[in-house]
Amino acid sequence: MKSIRAVCPHDCPDTCAMLVEVDDQGRAVRVKGDPANPFTHGGLCVKVAQYEKRTYHTDRLLYPMKRVGQKGEGKFARISWDEALDTIASRLKSIAAENPESILPYSYAGTMGLLQGGSMDRRFFHRLGASLLDRTICSSAGMYGMRYTVGASVGTNPETVDQAKYILIWGSNIITSNIHLWRYILKARSRGAKIVTIDPLRTKTGEQSDEHIAIMPGTDGALALGMMHIIVRDALHDQDYIERYTLGFDKLEPRLKEYPPSRVSEITGIAESTIERITHEYAANSPAFIRVNYGLQRHAGGGMAVRNIFCLPGLVGSWRYPGGGAVLSTSGFFKYNTAALERPDLIRGNPRTINMSCLGNALMDTEPPVRAIVVYNSNPAAVAPNQQHVLTGFKRSDLFTVVLEHFQTDTADYADILLPATTQLEHLDVHRSYGHTYSMLNTPAIAPLGDSKPNTEIFRLLAGRMGFDELCFKDSDEELVRQALHGVKGVTFEGLQEKGWVSLGIGDAPFANGNFPTPSGKCEFYSERLKELDPLPTYIPPREDRLSNPDLARQFPLSLISPPAHHFLNSTFVNLFAGKEIEPTLEIHPVDAASRNIPDGLPVEVFNRRGSFLAKAVVTDRTRPGVLAAPSIWWNKLVPGGRNANSTTSEEVTDIGGGATFYDNLVDVRLAD
Repeated sequence: MKSIRAVCPHDCPDTCAMLVEVDDQGRAVRVKGDPANPFTHGGLCVKVAQYEKRTYHTDRLLYPMKRVGQKGEGKFARISWDEALDTIASRLKSIAAENPESILPYSYAGTMGLLQGGSMDRRFFHRLGASLLDRTICSSAGMYGMRYTVGASVGTNPETVDQAKYILIWGSNIITSNIHLWRYILKARSRGAKIVTIDPLRTKTGEQSDEHIAIMPGTDGALALGMMHIIVRDALHDQDYIERYTLGFDKLEPRLKEYPPSRVSEITGIAESTIERITHEYAANSPAFIRVNYGLQRHAGGGMAVRNIFCLPGLVGSWRYPGGGAVLSTSGFFKYNTAALERPDLIRGNPRTINMSCLGNALMDTEPPVRAIVVYNSNPAAVAPNQQHVLTGFKRSDLFTVVLEHFQTDTADYADILLPATTQLEHLDVHRSYGHTYSMLNTPAIAPLGDSKPNTEIFRLLAGRMGFDELCFKDSDEELVRQALHGVKGVTFEGLQEKGWVSLGIGDAPFANGNFPTPSGKCEFYSERLKELDPLPTYIPPREDRLSNPDLARQFPLSLISPPAHHFLNSTFVNLFAGKEIEPTLEIHPVDAASRNIPDGLPVEVFNRRGSFLAKAVVTDRTRPGVLAAPSIWWNKLVPGGRNANSTTSEEVTDIGGGATFYDNLVDVRLAD
């Protein structure tokens, strides 16, 4: 038995260090958290604790396939790699000869590895001259919001959170989606810290917090402005930190007067007294820490909401101290050489950019039309907004679709050619994290199963079939890792091989003395770069809510959110857990259930003008009146009715960053027929 160092590849801030135990026959028999890694601390979540079973699952795709039935029917026949590659190359050459922009890559975070998620694939599509993809579906709004306030996706060192004296968990279900941070939070509580969760739904994290505050979806930006109003009104701000390390306070003060607690209470649905109290608690208990997550930026004003929240630590000076400040993502601390991996210098011409959050529009309404789509590291038939529009696009008889996958997902059912990709146990990769500050190396533990190949190798082979003769298409995976690390201070391939991870060494309080990666080097309350929208923090309401769109709200009076299900990671793991005592559910407040004669446990239909889906009603006070919660993201083919919550979501995008607006969604609900 030998033990191989690996990394969890999934879209989670914890990016866990794993140990893979391999027997003498070369079979992985166990996956566990690495106890030597300071952040993983030996633990894995319920989703990944048996990752080897996913790799060896009987439904795993192991051979290239071609479609033999109708699109969406899911009928395939096995073919050789030569036939698969020749077919793909022939179709792409033909389309590229007319207009290469008619070819669209579509990928996201099915793996967070830099090699399998953003290296040889980017080189291939850049050289081809294909349309560029703006990868916005999850985090772009918040990323831009942080960029305009603190300069990048940076924040508090998560390993210092145990030193915080007051913790605001804002739109984050840490126990489900950031479990390793919870250990630090509990340690802070043992030292006297109070834990307050702000969330429309009383999640597992809200249940275990000292207080849960139910906010209306999409109104977080207003709450942050109201808190800033009180802080300045009551002279709770840190004038010294403001003068030394922030920019634009003189312009911010007049703006804050527009957001008194009375107005903010009306917008957010939170009592004035609660807003006053938590603001005073936050300002008085330094260092205070705010954990933000991506759910709260999935609405029309999502980018600005994150910007507003990140102003709070600058106002009270909590950046001064270990454990103080805020964090949404730590990915900006990583300085990998992504240009060396992706080679944007290979781009031919001036190709258009297509926003992945508007895939339905891209497949149905663009000129020149998308004639080929290559999907990898994503399952857009399940996860993309405005689902019925997207599926109509995938059904087009003239659309050539290639899918790289581990399992036959909803998207795979629409493929013309289906290619088997390796899992994390079978390939090399290098990782950053958005929840800690360790560079990490994933070493292959076993040989690829069946005829599966790493994404890097698949795109190397395709480049050869296309006749691309640039030397960069010959780079090995080890060479790609070394290129990614070129110029990264203190991190080498050999160092990662030896231990599995290397700390970036950002320090306990990286912004104690300013040094923000903004143009001014300061926390920017006023951002010149946002002049076209608003250089100051402001409130941008949802497009669909009771105040901003009363006519629509009269027809569809309930706000729907679709947060991560505890056993899923986006749409990954759904096929492994479906049917095992879990099913699609809809959490509805007793007041809303009673007015619609909906009893607990019966099937209901959630609907709006865009579409509908079915779920089992769970009548509960975990959600607030006017808000529904449908834990997601289910595969369509595994649920009654063949549709999930994204049948009701729109392709509208956020204020900044072009992000998806999944939680900007008015619906109604009725008993299913």
